[in-house]
Amino acid sequence: MPYLTAAVVLVALLSGFNLLLTLGLIRRLRQVEGAAGAGHSGPPLALRPGSSTGEFTAVTLDGETVSHESVTGLVGFFSAGCEPCHKLLPRFAEHARVLGRESALAVVAGDDPQAVEALAPVARVVVEDYDGPVAGAFQNTWTPAVYLLGDDRRVVAAGGRMEDVFAAAPRA
Repeated sequence: MPYLTAAVVLVALLSGFNLLLTLGLIRRLRQVEGAAGAGHSGPPLALRPGSSTGEFTAVTLDGETVSHESVTGLVGFFSAGCEPCHKLLPRFAEHARVLGRESALAVVAGDDPQAVEALAPVARVVVEDYDGPVAGAFQNTWTPAVYLLGDDRRVVAAGGRMEDVFAAAPRA
């Protein structure tokens, strides 16, 4: 019986210690997130401002060939079954409409006719697999992801929301 009591006390002490460590980690994580900018929920993007995309060639739904040399402006990555992607679609389309179809490229991964229908009137649309050539050139593994490319084809801004991209873009 004394061994059982000692074991229960030991487990209770370890559980309490674990709880304190967890609370400390949560507190520390909130401090780090606050220092990095409250409310920023950026996706894990490999290309950051100043980065160049890799080389790619793809064909849009209209049969136009696009490549790393012909794409500037707004580039968005969307995927089928992605609720945040569908929430982003109207804002992306709005910006694409303002920039003009030649300055907007939408990359849709998977079968998502609704996204294609929303994007095709305002942007050049490439439908490819999740590891397609455009996603590979951007090293993009996350959706939604939005990039703004300058005339030199370097990333000016990147993020998971339109606010991330246009808040980070330098003003002309």
